[in-house]
Amino acid sequence: MNLYNAISCVTRKSCLVVVIFFALILGFGSCTETIDSSSRYVFKDVTITEYLQKHEQYSEYVRLLTKVPVSRISETTLIQLLTARGNYTVFAPTNAAIQLYLDTLWRKGIITDPSWDGFSSERARDSIEKVVVYNSILDGGDNTLYYTYDFPNQQDGEISLPNMYDRRLSVHQSEDSLDLYLINNEPMDVRNHDIPAINGVIHAMNGVVAPSNNSLGHWMYDNIDQGREGFHVASMLALTCGLRDTLELYLDQVYEDMYLRGDIKVNTTEYELEGHNFHTPEHRYYGFTYFAETDSFWTAEIGKPALEITVEDVVAYLDAKGIYPEAARNTDYENENNLLNQFVTYHLLPERLPTNHLVYHWSEYGYNRNTKQLGSAMSEFYTTMGKRRLLKIYESKESNGVYLNRFPVLNNGRNGDYHELSCKPENEGILIGMPNLEGENNVRNAMVYPIDKLLVYDDLTRDNMQQNRIRYLVSSMLPEFMNNNIRMCEIQQTKYLDVWIPSTNEYNYLENVFITADTRFYYWPGTHASWGNFESDEFTIRGIQDVTFTLPPVPRRGTYEIRYAIQNGGNKRGMVQFYWGKDLEKLAPMGIPLDLRMSGLYLRTAHGDLPSDTGWEQDTDDDDYNAEVDKRMRNKGFMKGAAQQCTRDNTAGKARDGEYTIRRIIVRQTMDPDETYYLRFKTVMDDPTRFLYMDYLEYVAKEVYDNPEKPEDIW
Repeated sequence: MNLYNAISCVTRKSCLVVVIFFALILGFGSCTETIDSSSRYVFKDVTITEYLQKHEQYSEYVRLLTKVPVSRISETTLIQLLTARGNYTVFAPTNAAIQLYLDTLWRKGIITDPSWDGFSSERARDSIEKVVVYNSILDGGDNTLYYTYDFPNQQDGEISLPNMYDRRLSVHQSEDSLDLYLINNEPMDVRNHDIPAINGVIHAMNGVVAPSNNSLGHWMYDNIDQGREGFHVASMLALTCGLRDTLELYLDQVYEDMYLRGDIKVNTTEYELEGHNFHTPEHRYYGFTYFAETDSFWTAEIGKPALEITVEDVVAYLDAKGIYPEAARNTDYENENNLLNQFVTYHLLPERLPTNHLVYHWSEYGYNRNTKQLGSAMSEFYTTMGKRRLLKIYESKESNGVYLNRFPVLNNGRNGDYHELSCKPENEGILIGMPNLEGENNVRNAMVYPIDKLLVYDDLTRDNMQQNRIRYLVSSMLPEFMNNNIRMCEIQQTKYLDVWIPSTNEYNYLENVFITADTRFYYWPGTHASWGNFESDEFTIRGIQDVTFTLPPVPRRGTYEIRYAIQNGGNKRGMVQFYWGKDLEKLAPMGIPLDLRMSGLYLRTAHGDLPSDTGWEQDTDDDDYNAEVDKRMRNKGFMKGAAQQCTRDNTAGKARDGEYTIRRIIVRQTMDPDETYYLRFKTVMDDPTRFLYMDYLEYVAKEVYDNPEKPEDIW
């Protein structure tokens, strides 16, 4: 057995026991194999700095650590940092890895000689030295480390904690060896990883982790300029639609400067729950996801080599297929009413979604958080760029991958499990391919996913969306939450666990939300707790609450219900009036105020529990009676919780079975897909310590909730 393999499989506390055990085996065995002692790990209580200094293969990396400061405002070097107390995950490049990196820079013409003497200036050399060391270190604060068993389980998923260059690193596990990982496409040493030190863990790297600084817009331009195949046609189409400047965006420099100057309040304990200190995000990044047909697809469809295909070829192809029949057939490609513009922008999302965030999993029925085994089918709904339309991202245990716009037949009876039963060919959707994260393809502000079918928002897709319930987490409506590592962040540090978004008049951090000055917009990712929320996270909006959300579009014109999920186990929540409409300045009130202290059975007040008037009853073995209870609750504007949701984890009961989780029907109105609608929440209680709870919303068309032949399922 390989000693290093055994070490990587155990926890840090048990490492010493395993070493002693295998040392005895090696000492008494008859094997005389010669082991490379230069890279062999010796188990002693040393810091990361001490370990690196004791091994010659890291001497060049150590030299760089002694030169590079922790930040531009600090004289402390990184070698000193890695001597200090803390929790650092270090992807340490060997001398050979650094030389290989210099060789690559030389071949690209960036330096004149494959050495540190080949740079044109000291400033250029210093910049590359920072690239090497900042990308190699993750500062885990008080409690966050990443051994290989802590890496994301999805292929090419990203480690939640950013490195010191503020980039999140992707992890690819080789199909040839269970021990070999690629970190941003650079190989980890198959033997020397998971090396524990007093203040962290070390992974030896046979390549330098140096993600590209290309933006999506620049990457597209290079594809065209250099005649690079793979996504040549997809790049040409996006640039033709005038999207380059938008897709170049990476960092909101205005917010950055305000934060550094102290114009943005960094943290607050105002209206807090005991022990919570809320922090504003340090940055405001932009991000994008591009689901792009590959060049091989276009070559097969149009019958030309990819580099010879023109914009006119693609437009003629789309026109011949009758794509977007109401769109303008002209050359005004930058107009969102144009055929090509509508085609391209439906492929783009204004949020960057790595593979482990295409579909979030947490408390859906049957999901196992330990093994990551999938449970009931899960969907995410996002609003595309350009003309606002819905894109569904779907994953199930039976689908064997993540799909766009898949609409299978689900086992959604009252005694079902919400797994796939079958899927018609026309409804199977489009399988999302694995991204190419190698070299220049690893762009900093986007993920590019290959697809091998034509992605369009056609009548079949829109009909399917209207004929199915659309459930979306409130956090999924906010691109900034994905782009800035806020939504369901797994990092167990205070600034990630308790998040505060500044009000709109202070800075419009959330483009789709309007927050008044007296509102405290707080968010908990919830991944550190076992809460009953659908995907763990929770908005806890405090102060004199008055907040307005921009709603996603509906798929077709029709009558829809908007439902609001309530999960209530206490008396600290408040009471809000809902307002809805398309004129932001004249939103109409919807019904009577909603008391957020109301659960299925009780109205929980500071003076004790009172009976609620929702009509909730526990399910029985009589499905007909259960359906009658559901009908009575609907007549009062309430519904039981979704059966798909478990109240705490996959072993707990369904939300439907508990009286704590209910849904309130807050809007029933005609809605049009070409209109933008808003939903406002305004407190009716003059008590800033009360708070507005938010989990998820639902769109449900009349064809679903009022279907006499096929009643809406309980899931």
